[in-house]
Amino acid sequence: MNYTAEDEQLIQEKWEELAQSCKKICKKEEDWNFIKRAFFLAKEAHQGVRRRSGEPYFLHPIAVAKIVVDEIGLGVKSVVASLLHDVVEDTDYTVDDMEHIFGHKIATMVDGLTKMSGVFNADTSKQAEYFRKVLLTLSDDVRVILIKIADRLHNMRTLGAMPQNKQVKITGETMYLFAPLAYRLGLYAIKTELEDLCMKYRFPKEYEEISRQIDETSAAREEYIRKFNAPIIEALDKNGIKYEISGRIKSVYSIWTKMMRKQIPFSEIYDLFAIRIVFQPLEFPSEKTQCWQVYSSITDIYTPKPDRLRDWISMPKANGYEALHSTVMGPDGIWVEVQIRTQRMEDIAERGFAAHWKYKKATISNDEDEFDKWLKMIRTALDSPTQNAVEFLDNFKLSLYTAEIAVFTPKGEARHLPYGATALDFAYDVHTKIGNAAIGAKINHKIVPITTALTSGDQVEIITADSAKPKAEWLEFVCTSKAKQAIKNFLKREQEHNHQRGLTVLNDELAKLNITPNNRVIRKLMEAYECRNKDELYTKIGAGIVSLDNLEKVVKTNSNLKMLKFWTLFIKDSDKDKPKSQEQTTGHQELVVAECCHPLPGDSVVGYRDPITHKIVVHKASCDELNRLAAQHGECIVKEAIQWSQYKTKSSLATIEIVGIDRMGVLVDLANVVTNDFSINMRQVNIQSHDGIFEGTLSLYVRDAASLNAILDRLRKIKGMDSVKRISNS
Repeated sequence: MNYTAEDEQLIQEKWEELAQSCKKICKKEEDWNFIKRAFFLAKEAHQGVRRRSGEPYFLHPIAVAKIVVDEIGLGVKSVVASLLHDVVEDTDYTVDDMEHIFGHKIATMVDGLTKMSGVFNADTSKQAEYFRKVLLTLSDDVRVILIKIADRLHNMRTLGAMPQNKQVKITGETMYLFAPLAYRLGLYAIKTELEDLCMKYRFPKEYEEISRQIDETSAAREEYIRKFNAPIIEALDKNGIKYEISGRIKSVYSIWTKMMRKQIPFSEIYDLFAIRIVFQPLEFPSEKTQCWQVYSSITDIYTPKPDRLRDWISMPKANGYEALHSTVMGPDGIWVEVQIRTQRMEDIAERGFAAHWKYKKATISNDEDEFDKWLKMIRTALDSPTQNAVEFLDNFKLSLYTAEIAVFTPKGEARHLPYGATALDFAYDVHTKIGNAAIGAKINHKIVPITTALTSGDQVEIITADSAKPKAEWLEFVCTSKAKQAIKNFLKREQEHNHQRGLTVLNDELAKLNITPNNRVIRKLMEAYECRNKDELYTKIGAGIVSLDNLEKVVKTNSNLKMLKFWTLFIKDSDKDKPKSQEQTTGHQELVVAECCHPLPGDSVVGYRDPITHKIVVHKASCDELNRLAAQHGECIVKEAIQWSQYKTKSSLATIEIVGIDRMGVLVDLANVVTNDFSINMRQVNIQSHDGIFEGTLSLYVRDAASLNAILDRLRKIKGMDSVKRISNS
């Protein structure tokens, strides 16, 4: 079926907009002809196909191409690959056809962009395998990843046409991988928009409310920015600097996460905006010197906060980001963040890798910078033969969203590590062999344990021993993907040896007792020794972690299996607006609460069907673990909406963390609110007081999330109370 006249007109309008954008990248006539050939072939290939929203499908490749050129700053080949990115997957054209018509480079890019399909290992998630294959293109052409991010951005912008279970899957993937990847590649504006769009579809009410409050306070905010900027503008003009100064509001998502993290309302978020100064540097002195001169002009006017100075010019971030950040005290006692950067730094901050590569080529530099080192690390990880796709994805995730520190080798070589890295991370960063043999470290010439956390500026020397070897508990102390991967590789080799030895030892001991090692016996041993499966049991026995001294007692006692706790939940019938019966929801549709987030009745929840037990595990919609599962096992997200039953109530345990100023009678006030005002049973109270501050937890039995929120609001009104927030039950 062909497109209608209205469809053709809409396609033509969007094509003309793309053509206008491409004028800046088409240096010669053949560049423009190259793009036109791709346009006409893709249009013919997608003829008559529509998106779920009903609009012509071909509008999607055009939109992706426009994002690639306007918002990322890529060139002609990237535009061509964007227009063709779904042709091989969705039509009869092949990669060989692409090579014959457009050449080898375009064929390679289109092949990298084609969605992965085929037969996967039974123990491997399709989503994780897909991500891994997509990331393999880092080894060849980073532009493919940038186009993939543009593809995801347009899909997110049009996500409203998708059903709810697809929205959960796509937003989970986006939050888990694509937003952090955009951040690592320096695409800050795209990363922020991806996060905001995820929030818009997962938490629409909260998104709309914060957006409304931002709009309502915009006039007062703009007036304050004018007042703050006035003396800075005067000083910069006086010094003859060519600059642009602007105010930048925090994103809805970042405001919301701060509200959730600190459990405070919108009205108590004071650092809503930052001021950015972008200037055109002179040929002399250096850009770095000129940035500090601008900084000096500003701190002559406003007092800086010493612990909030960030110098990413002397040591840029791994994604190439350079700037000076300082927080200063503005008028009316309000802290304001000021960002100072040159136009070159601004281009890299906004366009990420594309601008980074452009400037590097312009300077004809062959030096390996931090971005090159990161790519090299990812390529090494991709080549690992010992990881399945899910392990790879978890390790890769560690290299994305991280604040950074800079530490030094004994010879003075600077190395960048994520915030929170230990001496053990440093050892593996230097070399896997050094990490595997590490027994201690010297930090600033002082001997310390290998698990000691590092801070920026530390000089680190690793102490090794031939007899040393990695331990499983090391995984708790490292945070870099390289260290985790190296430790897991070593432990896996050890595990294979221990597994065989443990199996032999167990069979020998059971034989002495004349007991056959059948499934019932193995399940009883797994429960007694707290093992998730029989492989873990054998391995722990072989490693000496599990002793079989009490084997006879364990095997011959009755099992006392832990009972799962079920919530009064139901899956809403797609045809009827009534809950299915208990019998319908406790067969193959068994609903069980997630241990990671403990949703309460009334919380927004999403169901995940466990591929092994087939039970439906119910998570809070904001659960980080749910994002990970949606990214790796999106096909297991339950399509139907999970709802709380209205006809049956049951008390649920919730834990509240409180912090405040200690005074006489504060415990009496707490008890009065809980028992007298709300008539709620307390399971446990744990309060400590020190240096005039009290802190602790309350464990309460509540009916639902609304009841809990009412209690939280009332507790916050107690005199001296500083922080009241709900935490997950352990």
